[in-house]
Amino acid sequence: MKRRSFLDEIDKKILNLLQEDCRRPILELSRELAISKSTISYRIKRLEDEGIIEGYHAKINASKLGGDIQVIVQVRAKFGQGYAESIGDSLAEIPGVWGVYFVYGESDFIIMARSKNREELFEKMNNLYNSNDIERTTTFIVGKTIKDDQRMFFKMNNEK
Repeated sequence: MKRRSFLDEIDKKILNLLQEDCRRPILELSRELAISKSTISYRIKRLEDEGIIEGYHAKINASKLGGDIQVIVQVRAKFGQGYAESIGDSLAEIPGVWGVYFVYGESDFIIMARSKNREELFEKMNNLYNSNDIERTTTFIVGKTIKDDQRMFFKMNNEK
């Protein structure tokens, strides 16, 4: 008896199509994949139940809403019991921060944030500099975005 892989080809196709347009109707997915609507519905529900699909979102152009300055900040924090969670949670609460990652290496955290202008950015950075939990930061201001796409695409077995 052959064991089913974690994600089979149908699952991968469904995920790819939903990432392209999560508002695509099940009937359209069914026709495009030549699979019954009930199979598509069942698989989407299973992917949701297993936490593979965590939600459905609109991609917003932050620059058009005033988030013109994008920064990447490396943070070195003071080591202590549970510091990854406690400091990470406090970093996540800073307005404009949209990503906080605990990392291994010379830095402890990577922060991704947007600001509407230099003054707002300066205020955010001052909050970091004045924190007793932060030893050092290195800030990078993004000059040009080459790629900003967090979707995952799965190659099918017949693709190279």
